[in-house]
Amino acid sequence: MSDTPGQARLTRRGLLAGAGAVGAGLAAASAGLLAGQAAAAPVAAGARSRPMLPPGAPSSSAFFGRMFPRLAPFAEPSDTVRAALLEVGAPGGIMDARDDLAAGPKALIVDPAVNGNPTPANPYGTNPDNPAMTAGSTFVGQFTDHDITFDQTSQLGVPQDPLTSPNSRTPALDLDSVFGGGPTVRPELYVANSDGSAGPALKIGTGGVHEDVPRIPNGDGTYTALLGDPRNDENVMIAGLHCAHILFYNKVLSQLGQLDLKHFPAARGADLSSPYTRFLVARQVTLWHYQWLLVNEHLPQIAGQAVVSAVLENGTQFYTPPPGDAYMPIEFGAAAYRLGHSQVRPSYRANFTSGTGDSLSPTADPFFALVFDPTQPNFSGPPTTDRGDLLGGFPAPRRYIGWQTFFDLGDGQVKNNKKIDTTISTVLFTLPVPAIAPHTQTAPTVLPQRTWGLPAGQAIAAAIGATPLAPADLADIAAIYPPFATSTPLWYYILAEAKAATGGQHLGPVGARIVTETLIGLLAADPASYLSAYPPFTPFLGTDLTLGPTPNPTITGTRTYTRANFLYYAGVVTPGTYR
Repeated sequence: MSDTPGQARLTRRGLLAGAGAVGAGLAAASAGLLAGQAAAAPVAAGARSRPMLPPGAPSSSAFFGRMFPRLAPFAEPSDTVRAALLEVGAPGGIMDARDDLAAGPKALIVDPAVNGNPTPANPYGTNPDNPAMTAGSTFVGQFTDHDITFDQTSQLGVPQDPLTSPNSRTPALDLDSVFGGGPTVRPELYVANSDGSAGPALKIGTGGVHEDVPRIPNGDGTYTALLGDPRNDENVMIAGLHCAHILFYNKVLSQLGQLDLKHFPAARGADLSSPYTRFLVARQVTLWHYQWLLVNEHLPQIAGQAVVSAVLENGTQFYTPPPGDAYMPIEFGAAAYRLGHSQVRPSYRANFTSGTGDSLSPTADPFFALVFDPTQPNFSGPPTTDRGDLLGGFPAPRRYIGWQTFFDLGDGQVKNNKKIDTTISTVLFTLPVPAIAPHTQTAPTVLPQRTWGLPAGQAIAAAIGATPLAPADLADIAAIYPPFATSTPLWYYILAEAKAATGGQHLGPVGARIVTETLIGLLAADPASYLSAYPPFTPFLGTDLTLGPTPNPTITGTRTYTRANFLYYAGVVTPGTYR
């Protein structure tokens, strides 16, 4: 395989602290030239040997790989490059939106003087909303990332070969972050039975009013969440999405006997009296709805429909894993899919009633809060109280999500996320330690560019036949380190490209190609995915949702099934009722 098109027909780390979610992220993906990086890694202990590995493919799907293995890193490893990258991602630096956090969480959403949207003096804005996406789109991306990629071993800024670096998630859109491999692998995630077995129902918790991830008290005022992936408790929004998938699956499980299951391979000839078989079937029904939404809603929103349609029709050209044996390309995990950092708002209206009981009014008693608030007492300590920000980790009556803010229910309450550009909300430059998953680095987005020796954005643009960015689009980063003008760290390039190519509404050519080929490629390489097993599949659960009178066509387009339908079936949102 080379870095020129070679068609493969369709037939299958979170917010961190230290320098903040931005600073360390640019310096880690820029590592130097790794010896033999274009060659396949040696077979690791326990990995099965696979003949004829294409360049960039690891010896086992348990490791990361490369989509563009013949392209050199964007910079040689040096103290100068590391320092420049840290300056790019520094608090108060070129990527910091400089949001006025003191104005308060509500003003940061509704007050034109501080919410970052365009003004007569600044037609683009300092941190503008994205009219084409909802506030919830950001967390769909984070939830999906936690399903397929988790680096727990690399050291930031230290050159690392991805082909020998473990990925702690399965490289498949299989929700192992929720199911944990099943009730025999992670029985603590499942409801215990009287005979000592567990499952098939998943445990769900409560903060006292609405759903919460299941937790166990540690005896010191702190809690441990019972999750397939600990990162899904980093903030209240991602925990809410995790809960919705638990509840969706549990409802499928309770209704299996009423569903038409003929197209689901797990159900063919299945004995539904067997608890484990019911787990397998209900999981597949849940997965196909989740996967369909990624292909038909999430990807078109973040990458643009044209690229998605082209890959669905023509197959992947640059991500070509061995059939049935996908791997996670580091260009996706360490750069392209980190677009979500740019989409995060500084604050959110988490819900409408602050735990006081459901209401017919969206203005009953809303809970507005910063994502992370450094003025909170014991900011980086384990949560032991109902904090005033949206850090996860603690059950309380108001710590749940009112979903009409995050997805369009047609009632005029939905809010947007931020545009994809090189501006990052200020709250992500100072992160509390509990928002960092165990055994991960302490600064996420700049330093991975150095760690993994990622190619320059311009090099990938040339490889896929895209027009590279103009110097004017990279003037800010070039002012810090002139060589970055022509050999730009991939993550920064992708964000700058989105702004230049689409006004920040979705990814540009390089970012869209990497993200779309990876997600569709994972489904194409998985024989159990809907795209491989039954491509005509369309979702059927939650289709009885009736939207309000004012759905936003800029967000929803002509889609008749959206994340709102999924959440409605899960029972976490009801039109006209505000939680």
